[in-house]
Amino acid sequence: MATKPKERPEAAVATATKGSLPVPEEKLKALYALMIKCRTMEERIRILFKQGRFSGNYYAAIGQEAIECGAAIDLRPTDTVAPSHRDFIANLIKGVPLKSMLSQIFARKTSPDQGRSSPAHCGYAPLNVITPASTIAAQLNIGTGVALAYQLQKKDDIVMAFCGDGATSLGFWHEALNFAGVRKLPIVYVVQNNKWAESVALRLQTACEDLAIRAQGYGFPGITVDGQDVVAVHRVATEAILRARNGGGPTLIECKSYRWFGHSEIDPAKYRDPEEVEYWHSQRDPIPLTEQYMSKHGLQWEDFKKQTLDSFNQELEEAVQFAEKAAWPEPEEALDHVFSFSIRDRELNRKVWQPQSRK
Repeated sequence: MATKPKERPEAAVATATKGSLPVPEEKLKALYALMIKCRTMEERIRILFKQGRFSGNYYAAIGQEAIECGAAIDLRPTDTVAPSHRDFIANLIKGVPLKSMLSQIFARKTSPDQGRSSPAHCGYAPLNVITPASTIAAQLNIGTGVALAYQLQKKDDIVMAFCGDGATSLGFWHEALNFAGVRKLPIVYVVQNNKWAESVALRLQTACEDLAIRAQGYGFPGITVDGQDVVAVHRVATEAILRARNGGGPTLIECKSYRWFGHSEIDPAKYRDPEEVEYWHSQRDPIPLTEQYMSKHGLQWEDFKKQTLDSFNQELEEAVQFAEKAAWPEPEEALDHVFSFSIRDRELNRKVWQPQSRK
């Protein structure tokens, strides 16, 4: 029998949501549709991996859909997303074509990176999705730099940077948030606190109960929200985005969640408490929670879900078939778009920059 863990994320819902207007019906349906699309896509990718149909690895965010969907649904095409390796669904939320996304998974030439990066490290320049790095938290520095550029150009575009709880223990994270706080940059940092940094539990990383309190040291607001409640996440994110657009500076949003599976598809995750895992699967799944919320407010979701998935599954299948049949990049193409410095160039550079002796 599943038992509740001692730590109850639903008790940490952000107080800033009090008094907020309810999410309109159309927005709630859009959030719900996004979540079930993200879940369906990642479940399919996990199956494809187990079937050996693509090489590399995959890092699923299944069970955490409410965070990215709630936070990023209202971003403009000109806004930037700085994702981690576990934020593949951010591409779908931002509007990246499914065929491009699946091509990235299969490392084909039709991928945005033309088959250069490992699966789930997907970026898309036309919609300002930064390509994730395998270096944990590195995307935060890049996203913070983009936010600085927006500020210098006097634009009202913003950056949304995603990371996990493990990233908050690294120097990259401190450098990014400290700089953003000093410059009051238009950026929203979203920490997906799923309690595990690879195989290291949160309690072994930090003595903080709520990671959001760290924002105080950087001079901007930090707020903790139930990451399984898409309405709560959306309300808090809406306020943070408005603050950033209006020159109010950064916000740190900590979304309490849980990583359903291992760090990746090759991680059996035997180090976790089975009862805790079962609790989060059976009691804290954001999709059934949203369905309960919709039913409570008299909104029918069954037919809407079927219609949404009927259409999406067809599009997803077409994307999988497209990616599998697409051409592989040629081996020599690995050298394209790479800065080259020949021996002649080095010699010329040495002569140009050699300090001149004083007469």
